[in-house]
Amino acid sequence: KLRGVFTGWVQRTFQSTQAATASQNTCAADDKATSPVPKDCLVCSYNEWDPLEEVIVGRAENACVPPFSVEVKANTYEKYWGFYQKFGGQSFPKDHLKKAVAEIEEMCNILKGEGVIVKRPDPIDWSVKYKTPDFESTGMYAAMPRDILLVVGNEIIEAPMAWRARFFEYRAYRRLIKDYFNSGAKWTTAPKPTMADELYDQNYPIHSVEDRHKLAAQGKFVTTEFEPCFDAADFIRAGRDIFVQRSQVTNYMGIEWMRRHLAPDYRVHIISFKDPNPMHIDATFNIIGPGLVLSNPDRPCHQIELFKKAGWTVIQPPVPLIPDDHPLWMSSKWLSMNVLMLDEKRVMVDANETSIQKMFEKLGIATIKVNIRHANSLGGGFHCWTCDIRRRGTLQSYFD
Repeated sequence: KLRGVFTGWVQRTFQSTQAATASQNTCAADDKATSPVPKDCLVCSYNEWDPLEEVIVGRAENACVPPFSVEVKANTYEKYWGFYQKFGGQSFPKDHLKKAVAEIEEMCNILKGEGVIVKRPDPIDWSVKYKTPDFESTGMYAAMPRDILLVVGNEIIEAPMAWRARFFEYRAYRRLIKDYFNSGAKWTTAPKPTMADELYDQNYPIHSVEDRHKLAAQGKFVTTEFEPCFDAADFIRAGRDIFVQRSQVTNYMGIEWMRRHLAPDYRVHIISFKDPNPMHIDATFNIIGPGLVLSNPDRPCHQIELFKKAGWTVIQPPVPLIPDDHPLWMSSKWLSMNVLMLDEKRVMVDANETSIQKMFEKLGIATIKVNIRHANSLGGGFHCWTCDIRRRGTLQSYFD
């Protein structure tokens, strides 16, 4: 009897060992097969100017006004607060949206005509109310992929954004990201914030632009350091060096998470500006080529000498031409410098902004003129409305 038990134990142990060995061999084979980036990986982008081959362009369809919460108030201008209080949770003006949709469709057609593959997020009903254990809200839109997605090399990073109305925005992009993942790309979702009340200064004292100047100068923002948060649009890429600002939507914990995540291959540098309402870096500081950067004259960079000492050319774009009566519910007129480089010698720029067109032409950069004036009202220019998935280039350092 004892001999039978012992024999059975030996057999089971042998079989278990065989299975484990087979499993290890399979894992080893899989590891060997999947370690390198597959040659057909669709995702590869290291900077803002290498030749653009594939891009995601956002959607204006079903865009909703975000509820007027404390973080929305801190990021919008007081002349529009009544608009948010009245229409929060409802659609943006239908006629305006219709024109924005048409503009972005034309933009997509022009990009395709320039040889760029264009992908779009899924349409979603953003008016649906949702509730978590910490808050409730309605959604906003999938108009600005640059806000939520950051491509670094062959990795797509989903940002843990700070607005409650954008909590579920990632859902519009999941189909695309799964496709890119299946092609061999890395896919990272940064820690999803709870967006509990503790993430926000509920008594953030902001009543005027003067207040904002003072608070920003003191390093005070509506978001706290309760948990990591950042918008991808607060980062701008230049090969191994990535620049970021602490803003109303990006906190130091979020920046530190990115710094640790991307080390040691990439260096994340914090830069700051004289900006009363910092939110997204690309209408303040837009890198357009190797050693070439647009720097907003109204929001001077405190660390600009870092770039000048490295031999970079710093260009101040001309004053925007957008009229005062055009609604810009979530942004400033400086969307004029929020351009998209198709390569070092081609730029997509607003058809109405003739002054900045002349600036680019003097630099020897051909302008591709597109009118997205109504799309601008939703909070972004060409850089915001896009996320470049693939640019033909290699990882380099532009500061060593």
